[in-house]
Amino acid sequence: MDPFRKFFQQRMQPTPAQVNGDAKQKLDPLHVAACALLLELAHADEVFTEDEQNHVHAILMRHFSLDYDAAQELMRLAEIERRSSVDVFQFANLVRTSYDVGQKTLLAEIMWGLVLTDGEIARHESYMLRKIANLLDLEPGYLSKARAAAAAKLGGSDP
Repeated sequence: MDPFRKFFQQRMQPTPAQVNGDAKQKLDPLHVAACALLLELAHADEVFTEDEQNHVHAILMRHFSLDYDAAQELMRLAEIERRSSVDVFQFANLVRTSYDVGQKTLLAEIMWGLVLTDGEIARHESYMLRKIANLLDLEPGYLSKARAAAAAKLGGSDP
């Protein structure tokens, strides 16, 4: 078994209590990793606004088919993992080895949407997004298409 997958299975397997007492619903370690990447990006400019929080929450509900509380719990668990992590490599590597190019491109589009949520692109956000995209093995062409798609969804203007 891949050591990264083993790490996530051992360390990130939630207990039923971690999922608001619902033993049926388990948080997928891959979802935790993707959410941790989003949170790392959201914190890159050192300001995690309410709009960004709401954006991430809505993304988790829509793309991972989670209800409101499960998305909140995923954000909480991913934040704990993000803060206890040395860097984003472990999260990016799990996503890189699990997602196909289309899924990684969609994640990049979601990341660009998050960055563009506040209407400006901070230097640290742009750097972090490129770093994550590089760790995901996304070529620059995919990243620029993802940026254009995210800007179009947010109203067509790209700062």
